[in-house]
This record gives sequence, structure tokens and C-alpha cells, in this order.
Amino acid sequence: MSWIPFKIGQPKKQIVPKTVERDFEREYGKLQQLEEQTRKLQKDMKKSADAELAMSKSAVKISLDLLSNPLCEQDQDLLSMVTALDTAMKRMDAFNQEKVNQIQKTVIEPLKKFGSVFPSLNMAVKRREQALQDYRRLQAKVEKYEEKEKTGPVLAKLHQAREELRPVREDFEAKNRQLLEEMPRFYGSRLDYFQPSFESLIRAQVVYYSEMHKIFGDLTQQLDQPGHSDEQRERENEAKLSWGQRWPWFTCRPFAMNDSS
Repeated sequence: MSWIPFKIGQPKKQIVPKTVERDFEREYGKLQQLEEQTRKLQKDMKKSADAELAMSKSAVKISLDLLSNPLCEQDQDLLSMVTALDTAMKRMDAFNQEKVNQIQKTVIEPLKKFGSVFPSLNMAVKRREQALQDYRRLQAKVEKYEEKEKTGPVLAKLHQAREELRPVREDFEAKNRQLLEEMPRFYGSRLDYFQPSFESLIRAQVVYYSEMHKIFGDLTQQLDQPGHSDEQRERENEAKLSWGQRWPWFTCRPFAMNDSS
């Protein structure tokens, strides 16, 4: 025969209807999922913005490195080409910085502000849970005296227990009612709150890539030779890249520092 421990402080009476508990768990569960999604989205947006800035900064550094390469000092055409590239990369970086600043202001910061609500919500849920435990404990105490023989001392203790129970029950019911009203309302507000942010994100991307189209279009015009088709340019590039075949040592294995041969 298995031993079933006696549950101390648990009333026999169902003080909170099961339907109410299910409603509460459902609404709170939706908000817990929303909290996790908001935190993840904020983290991913920050990571994306940092990566985009790093990309454009790296592109500018590469063009500057090319400008300082001795080859550019010896070939005016190459110098003009790299100068055009450097100008394009700096324009790209400037627009990219502007885009990231816009995303930071209209997307990342609103996500952070929205996420700051959840600690207060979680604390309110904890207070509601504590109030429920106090309610159950005092309800069990009332039931204990109700089951005893109605002597003078028992009736006095029963009256005292009921007096202790009343404000605790009212406190729990108020907390429970408030959360059941506010949680669905807060969850529903996410659409109106985030829509402007996502619209701003899309617009920032559209503006950025429209400017990139112009920048690289200008760069293409500066680099292209008049009257050359894409096929001609491709054949010329292949011919230039094949120069290494004329130098047998170029395709050999790298020199070994300790190679005595």
C-alpha cells in the first residue's frame, strides 16, 4: 500500500474555478512566448546592425589599402579606378551608417522599451501567485475549524479565521481580475506598437538599396570603357588573369623556409 502525504495548507474547496486557471495560464503563456520572441528579435537586430556596419567599414578599409598600394602610384588608370572605388565605398558607408542609426532609433530601441514591460508583468504574476497561496492556506484553516465540533473556543477561532480570510481573498481576486483584463489587452497592443517599427525598417532598407543602386551604377559608368560589351570585358579580364600561366614558378608550391633544395 502506497503512502500518500497529507497536503498541508491545501483547502478541499476549489477556490479558483478550473476555467479561470486555464484562462490565466493561456494568457500568461502567450506573453511568455512574446517576451522570448521580443528578446530574440532585439538581439538579432542588434547583431545584424553591427555586422552591416562592420561590412561597410571593412570595404572602406580595403579601398584605402588599395590606394596606398605602390601599384597605384605606377599606373594612372589603376589609380583612377581605385579612387572611384574608394569614393563609392565611402558613400556606401555613409548611407549604411544613416540606415543603421534609423534602425537603432525606430526598431531596436522600441523593442528594448517593449521588453522592459515584462519584468513588471512577471512580478505581478508572482504577487498574484503569493496571494493565491495565502488564500489557500487561510481557506484550509477555515475548513479545519468548520469540521470541528462547534464549541465556544472553536467558533471564536473560526470567526477569527474567516476575518483573516476576507481581505486575503479580496486581494487575490483583485490581482487575478486585473491580470486577466490587462494581459490580453497588452498582448493585443503588440500589433499597433510594432507596425510603425517594421514599416520604418522596410523603408530604411528600400532607401539604402536604392542609393546603393545609384552608387554602383555611377561606379560602373566610371569603370566601363565606351563601346565594350560585357562579353568583351569578360574576355579581357580572363586574358589578364591568365598571365600567371606564363610564369612556371607562380604555380609551384610556396617556398619553404627550411627548404635547402
